[in-house]
Amino acid sequence: MRKNRRTVLILVRHAECPGNVDGVFRGRIDYPLTGTGKEQTKLLAEELREYPIKTIYSSPLIRCRQTAEAIAKLTKVKIFAEEGLNNIKLGAWEGKAKREIKEKSPKLWKLWVTEPEKLSIPEGETLAEVQKRAVKTVKRIVAQDKGKTVLLVTHRAVLKPLIAGLLSLPQPYFWKIHLDNCSYSIIEYNEVKGFTLTLLNQTKHLKSFVEERDSA
Repeated sequence: MRKNRRTVLILVRHAECPGNVDGVFRGRIDYPLTGTGKEQTKLLAEELREYPIKTIYSSPLIRCRQTAEAIAKLTKVKIFAEEGLNNIKLGAWEGKAKREIKEKSPKLWKLWVTEPEKLSIPEGETLAEVQKRAVKTVKRIVAQDKGKTVLLVTHRAVLKPLIAGLLSLPQPYFWKIHLDNCSYSIIEYNEVKGFTLTLLNQTKHLKSFVEERDSA
């Protein structure tokens, strides 16, 4: 009988960047980490150093890369930039304050805080498009790293549709999953059960963080 090997995916949301603190839509804007964010990465690295991580895959944006580098420094594993984990394209909303969008585009804002799965932003991606590329990327990683523990560093707007896609959660799902900066979650995969969520939004390693909750 063929051994049913377990693959462990540690899913990390990047540490704090200025866009998180200032309440703006980030998208593909390449924010670096704040001073607090850099401290968060050190705490996360200590938290994860006992896991047998074999490879780290990171969104190419610098806030994810800096988060991944702090972990790689302790775990001594390679980081691979992965375009499939890049943040959602937010087009006309990128760099805009959330309060500005709320005031100038109330109908789109209401959709964002109620059913973002139905939202289409000019020149941006939909969550369905993000989900498709992220799930495809992770399934490829699972196939090539079968039986290993790997770490993925990406963004809130990638992790939520990714988790929903891997677990076959129906819409609306986005606001039913909460993920803080520099938190980690764990999904395990085996050929019998498929994908199983075993840990969500672990933040016990952090001294402080901004709890980011968009509201109507």
